[in-house]
Amino acid sequence: MMLDITDAAANQIKVAAQEGGTVGLLLRLEARMRDDGSINYLMGFDEASEEDIKFVVKGVEIVMVPESVPLLDNAVMDYVELEKGDFRFIFSNPKDANYSPPTEK
Repeated sequence: MMLDITDAAANQIKVAAQEGGTVGLLLRLEARMRDDGSINYLMGFDEASEEDIKFVVKGVEIVMVPESVPLLDNAVMDYVELEKGDFRFIFSNPKDANYSPPTEK
């Protein structure tokens, strides 16, 4: 699979679309390689354009420009609580220089 999304991320994306009045738009993801080898991730709701790559993961319609596809291949998007009350989308991506594999707790 090109990109995977956890159930928590998929659910939060759907909630955000409802709350933000963007139901019917697609989730646009973009990845850009920084000079240090880390990856900058951008996301928001948008309409698809002709050159976009489109796919569905766990009921979430996703679009991205073709240039982002290689950077997001085999990445996993999650929605986690980093600190108490601080929930964020994160990307676990072996192509990112700052990647460290998840460890079992």
